[in-house]
Amino acid sequence: MGRRAKNYLKISEKIDRFKQYDLEEALKIITTNAFGKFDETVEMAVRLGVDPRKADQMVRGTVQLPHGTGKEVRVLVFAKGEKEKEAKEAGADFVGEEDYIEKIKGGWFEFDRVVATPDLMSSVGKIGKLLGPRGLMPNPKSGTVTFNINDTVKELKAGKIEFKVDKTGNLHASVGKISFEMEKLKANILALSDVILKLKPPTSRGIYLKSITLSATHGPGVKIDLVSVRNLIH
Repeated sequence: MGRRAKNYLKISEKIDRFKQYDLEEALKIITTNAFGKFDETVEMAVRLGVDPRKADQMVRGTVQLPHGTGKEVRVLVFAKGEKEKEAKEAGADFVGEEDYIEKIKGGWFEFDRVVATPDLMSSVGKIGKLLGPRGLMPNPKSGTVTFNINDTVKELKAGKIEFKVDKTGNLHASVGKISFEMEKLKANILALSDVILKLKPPTSRGIYLKSITLSATHGPGVKIDLVSVRNLIH
């Protein structure tokens, strides 16, 4: 058994898998027991009572995490003319047109988010089959197809994330790093939870927010008391 497996099992013994922990208590368990040799990411998994096969129950959106994800976000912008200049001034890592489309066709994916102006979406569509499966395709619903390049790039660099429920009704997102102060992690988690609650589809029946589980990159999941989360938001 490898060292990682031993450490994982050791931490698992400290967690009651039938218990829903207070948010702060859960974060203490996760942050004090992280054993990676790097600054592990804190992951949030949310199980929703929706049927993603129905278009009117697809939950997706964006949220500006108050304290970012702790990860440097590399932004690629497809723009030309004045919007190309605007993107560079806003801090975009890569800006261009056909040159980057060709690079991506050749297997280049050294970026985390993609923004495009509406007039270039016909060109970007040529690589939709390459960007789509990786969750990188610009989308008007997530605000990444826009002429408001300045604000969009700055928001993405500052920690604006996109999320989408998968076909099993689960949603996953990174909400910070183990090294973050407790209050910063809490603020990020509550910001994401608040947006998810507000996105409840009108056609969703029964329990909408079924569970929230937090974990570090290499650690086991810790279930969160949903009532405490709602109380902290409201």
